[in-house]
Amino acid sequence: MDIAVVTGASSGLGEEYVKYIAKFYPELDEIWIIARRKERLDQLAQKITQVKCRSVVCDITNDEDIAKYQDLLTLNDVNVKILINNAGFGKLGFFDEIETGANAAMVRLNCEAVSVVTNVTLPFMKEKSFILNVCSIASFVPNARMTVYSATKAFIKSFSRALREELKRKKINVCAVCPGPMDTEFLSIADIPPGASKTFDMLPHIKPDMVARNSLKAAAKGRGIYTPHFFFKFYRVLAKIIPHSIMMKLSAT
Repeated sequence: MDIAVVTGASSGLGEEYVKYIAKFYPELDEIWIIARRKERLDQLAQKITQVKCRSVVCDITNDEDIAKYQDLLTLNDVNVKILINNAGFGKLGFFDEIETGANAAMVRLNCEAVSVVTNVTLPFMKEKSFILNVCSIASFVPNARMTVYSATKAFIKSFSRALREELKRKKINVCAVCPGPMDTEFLSIADIPPGASKTFDMLPHIKPDMVARNSLKAAAKGRGIYTPHFFFKFYRVLAKIIPHSIMMKLSAT
């Protein structure tokens, strides 16, 4: 059975990925949509008509839930054509003023869970499949007041690039998608309402549907990184040539 797997599928960018996978790959047998909110998953599944969606209620930071997910992969004898690691969250604020639990949860979800889900899923992937890891422009330069979040996204970018090199022998591509701010639940969960950060207010906001559509195309073509919008592409280049000590001041949140 040929499937796609999307984590963090219950809203925002994850939901857009499910919609575009169904549009671009109607030959798939199923799309497995993973999140903790069953009601939201079921609502999304009802919207998708091109491909059957299977709601997989799973906390990917929970070992027991991951074991159940692994069992599902085995029992259904699947071939995972697409894996999208989209689940993640951030918090705006000074490191020492954010709760310890929130900082730890960011690392568990944004880093550990991505590694675990990928590790569990890879044995069920064959050549010409691809993995898309949702990263961020925050991975380009360390961001004060988003210290842990930007560090986790730097991990994802590095993880994606190294894994891509490893998996070339299996002809499996890995692509890190690095968008800027998007008008999704991320901003409210991250405590970034309008006015909370001049940088976030100033930056161009990217449409999630455009990110999903174009990053899927980029991953399918074998690209290793995708950054939408000329402004953020230029920022990525600057981050490579200007010392981070300077860039951190220019990009302060």
